[in-house]
Amino acid sequence: MATTHITLLHSNDMHGAFLPKDEGGVASGGLSLLSGYIRKARNEQPNTAYIIAGDMFRGSVIDSEYLGLSTIDLVNILDPDVATLGNHEVDYGLAHLLFLEKCARFPIINADLYITLNNARLFQPYANLTVGGLRILCIGILTQEVLSSTKSEAVIGTFVDIKEAAREIGVICDNYRTTDTDLTVLVTHIGIDKDRELAGLLNPDWGVDFIIGGHSHTFMDAPEIVNGVPIVQAGFGTGQIGRFEIDYDSDRRELLGYTWESVPVNAGTAEIDPIMEQTLETYRSSTDKKYRRVVTRLARKLTHPRREQETELGNLYADMLQDESSYDIMLFGSGSIRKTELGPVVEYRDMVESTPFDGPVYMLKVTGGQFRRIVCHLMRDEAWEGGTEFYQFSRGVRIVWRKATRTLEELSFNGESVCDEDELLIALQDYHYRNFDEFLGVPLEEVKRNMRPRMVITSINNIVEEYFTTHPGLDARVEGRITVLD
Repeated sequence: MATTHITLLHSNDMHGAFLPKDEGGVASGGLSLLSGYIRKARNEQPNTAYIIAGDMFRGSVIDSEYLGLSTIDLVNILDPDVATLGNHEVDYGLAHLLFLEKCARFPIINADLYITLNNARLFQPYANLTVGGLRILCIGILTQEVLSSTKSEAVIGTFVDIKEAAREIGVICDNYRTTDTDLTVLVTHIGIDKDRELAGLLNPDWGVDFIIGGHSHTFMDAPEIVNGVPIVQAGFGTGQIGRFEIDYDSDRRELLGYTWESVPVNAGTAEIDPIMEQTLETYRSSTDKKYRRVVTRLARKLTHPRREQETELGNLYADMLQDESSYDIMLFGSGSIRKTELGPVVEYRDMVESTPFDGPVYMLKVTGGQFRRIVCHLMRDEAWEGGTEFYQFSRGVRIVWRKATRTLEELSFNGESVCDEDELLIALQDYHYRNFDEFLGVPLEEVKRNMRPRMVITSINNIVEEYFTTHPGLDARVEGRITVLD
């Protein structure tokens, strides 16, 4: 028996986590340490491949200042063997993404983005890697949320049904999985719940061996096995990396076994890559001139530990955008807040990195009955998996949801129960307005009959910066606006 041993490393949802964090006096994460870890692994085990499962972009001023070009430059130094698209890869537009792809020195794969006029794929759907003599077929699958960011680009489509994506995998495996293929890996960016659904739909004859995923920011202690297929994900950021150790019988052409772990990337597990550090410093020194100015000082450090709950930072942003406005309630997207903590000193860099998705805000009128339907939709079971939109509500709102019975036990505004015949003016960011039906569960056309929606803010960060500047010492608390029982 000829046994071949290979190592597969993988990251996902790096979101511009380029710089290290101090965790108990130990440097953790950052591209310099991540690059150092990858180089160390490759030196120790030459039969090593590195895979990125989407969302390299957003979250850092280094990324946004250069519209992702800096990110591609830095990821080129990481030297991944393959990367799949994430939903944030399209944030700067499809045309710009196609330009960035030309700057990448690694293949970017995606099987389900296509041009609606002729069904031509935008990207190579797969890549064949050769690692330690083994031929690995990697297929890229992107979340349906890409449509949320490309609503204005009518010529672009994707498979919005996971069953369609599964069928497409079958097509690719039938056409491109050859007798030379030893392992087949799905590199997805659809979230852990959709990964489970996808794995359940896979035909065993297609020969899919692993799913390496992203999007839901799921930290795992061990692979999750569905339909015989191991599913893994490495949380988010650069503070950890997934690692497979795989043994393969090259004579019998079969997988003998594997182990997987999520490895912390810190000063104890890796050394700084000097080339990455030098390149990163060039970008950092350039952006520091523009972004290292103090905007405000908060009363204390405020936090946003999870999207799927009321948070201090969430309350702060929702209240800032509702204060002295023409609407009653601001619904601020939890995923729009990219920092887990902010302050007490807030520099312009911190402000922009915390709310990088700048844009308009729209005001709409909803009935109390429609608002109740919206809240029930937001609290559905999928919300707790991290794969759906969740919102932070401005002051005056109180929601009590019982998870076990899926019951909305209280919905009130300014101390009064919300009745079906009530009318409320709510506000949403442009991204959420454009995806109203999907994100809020009520048809936008139905809501438009109450009142024609109106743009009331052209730039969120214009409001945030002015409010920060004129209101020093801001504070916010979790106060029971959203209470989830059971």
